[in-house]
Amino acid sequence: MSNGKDANAAENSSQMTLKECLDECMEALDLFLNNHFNESLEMLRPRVKESMYHALIYATVLEMQAMMTFQPDDITNAGNTMKSAQEVCQRFRRKSPVLSSKSVGASLTEVQLHAEVCYAECQLQRAALTFLQVQDENMVSFIKGGIKVRNSYLIYKELHSFIKSHRFLKGPSHVHLEGGISFGIGAFNLSLSLFPPRLLKVLEFAGFSGDKEYGLSLLHDGVTGMNLRSMLCALLLLCYYTFIMFILGTGEGEVTEAEMLLKPFRLRYPRGAIFLFFAGRTEEIKGNIDEAVALFEDGCKAQQAWKQFHHMCYWELMWCFTYKRAWKMAYFYADLLSKESRWSKAMYVYMKAAYLSMLREDEARPFGEDEVELFRLVPTFKQKIAGKSPPTEKFAIRKAKRYKVRCPIRLPVPVLEMMYMWNGFSMISKRPELTEGMMQTLVEAERTLLEFPNNEYSVDDRSLIHLLKGLCLKNQGLLQPAEESFGKVLSSEKKIRFDHYLVPNCLMELGLLYMDQGRRDEAIKILHKAKLNYKEYSMESRTQFRIHAALAKLKADPGEDTRM
Repeated sequence: MSNGKDANAAENSSQMTLKECLDECMEALDLFLNNHFNESLEMLRPRVKESMYHALIYATVLEMQAMMTFQPDDITNAGNTMKSAQEVCQRFRRKSPVLSSKSVGASLTEVQLHAEVCYAECQLQRAALTFLQVQDENMVSFIKGGIKVRNSYLIYKELHSFIKSHRFLKGPSHVHLEGGISFGIGAFNLSLSLFPPRLLKVLEFAGFSGDKEYGLSLLHDGVTGMNLRSMLCALLLLCYYTFIMFILGTGEGEVTEAEMLLKPFRLRYPRGAIFLFFAGRTEEIKGNIDEAVALFEDGCKAQQAWKQFHHMCYWELMWCFTYKRAWKMAYFYADLLSKESRWSKAMYVYMKAAYLSMLREDEARPFGEDEVELFRLVPTFKQKIAGKSPPTEKFAIRKAKRYKVRCPIRLPVPVLEMMYMWNGFSMISKRPELTEGMMQTLVEAERTLLEFPNNEYSVDDRSLIHLLKGLCLKNQGLLQPAEESFGKVLSSEKKIRFDHYLVPNCLMELGLLYMDQGRRDEAIKILHKAKLNYKEYSMESRTQFRIHAALAKLKADPGEDTRM
C-alpha cells in the first residue's frame, strides 16, 4: 500500500511543480529573446535532469545554436543533450504506450499529457539533427531519422485527437499543452503541404497529412496563446511568410501577415536580434532596401554573444547591396561569411568571385584577391548535409568549373544568375530604379558577349541573359517584350549545352507571366509542361516547388497530365 501512496505523492509533487517549471522556462525564454542567451542557459541548466521542460528548452536552445554554427561538435553536443531531454520526458510518461484508448486517455494525468508532447518534440528535434549529421549516403541514419519523425507525428496526432474529443479536467497549465500540440500538428501540416502532390500522396498513405491552411491556423493559435511554444510557432510562421513562400513559392511572400506577427514581439523585445532580423526581411520584400539594411545592421549591433545571428544578417546584407549593384559592399559581406560561417563556404567563396567578376577589369580588387583563383577554389569547399551536397553549392561548383582551364571563358553575370536562384528579381519588382539598374548590367553583358567570337558557352550565356532580361521587362510592366525575351530562350532549347535548367525555368516564368495576365488555361498548360517534361537539371527541386505553388494558386489539378 505504501508504495502506491509514494507513487501518488510523487505524482502530486510533479503536478505541483509543473506550473513552477513552466514559469521558470518562460522567464528563461524571455531572457533568450532579449539577447541574454548565456543567462538563459544558466537559468535552465540546474534543472535539466529533473524537469522535462527545463531539459527540452535547454536542448532546443543548443540545437538552434548548432544549426546556426554548423560546427560538428555543437551538432553532436545538441544531439546528446536532446537525447538526455527525451530520457527525462520518458520518466514522466505513462508506462502504457496506448494513448489512443479512451479508457487510458481519460486516466492520463496533466503531467503525463505534458510528458507526451515534450517527448514528441524531442523526437522531432532529434530527427532534424540526425539528418544534419549524416555526412554520407548512410541509409541507416536516414531510416532512423524517418522513424523518429513518424513516432513524433503519431504522438502529436493522438494527443490532438484526445484533447479535442475527450472531456477531461483542464489543468492550470493547459495553455502550454495546447500550444505544444498546435506547434507539432501545425508544423507537420504546413511542412508537408509544400511537397509536390505525388510525394504527398505517398506520405499521406503512410499516415501523414499536409493541409496548409489547417497547419497555418494551428500555428497562429499557438502564437496567440502566450505559451511556451508561442515563440517557436511565431518563428516557423515568420520563416514561412518571409522565406519559404518567397523562395519556394511564386515570389510574393506574406508581408502583412509577417508584420502582424512581428508587432507584439517587436514591442516586447525592441532590441531582440531575432525580431530585428525578420523585420529587416519584411522591409526587404517590400523593396525598402535601405530600411532593411538599417535593421540588419541593428541586428548585428544588438548583441555580440552569438555571432551566428550576425551571419544571418550578413547574408541578407549581401543581397541588399546586390540589389543596389554595390558589388564591393556585397563582396565585403560574402568575405565575412566565408571567414566566419561554416554553413556553405563553397557558396560564399563563389559569391566573392562573382562580385569581383562584376567589377571593371581595370578596377582595384579588395584585398588584392583574384576572381579566377577564387572560382578555382570553390570545389575544394564542397560539403554534405544529410548525405547530399546542398543544391546551391552543387550549382556554384558546376558554374565555377569554367575557370579550371588555363584560359577560362568568364561567366557573363554570375551574381545576377545566383540572385535569380534566390528569387531576387521579385525582391526588386517594387523598385523601378533597381530593375532599371539590373537591365543596364544585362545590356552591357549582352554587348560584351556579342563582341567576342562564339564558343561552346555562347548559346547558354545568351539564353541566360534573355531569361533575366525577361524578368526585368516583366517588372517594368512590359509584358509583350518579356514574353518575347522568354521565347528566345525556348527557341534555343536544342542548342543549350550546359545550363539545362534555363528551359524549365523559362517555361515556369512564362506560366507566371500568363497567370498575372489572367490567361489561366495557357498558364496551367505551360506550367505542366515545365513540371513533367524536364528532369535532372540544376536546382530542380526549387523549380518544382515553385511550379507546385503556382498550380496551387491557379487551383489546377496538380496531377493533370498535359504533356506537350
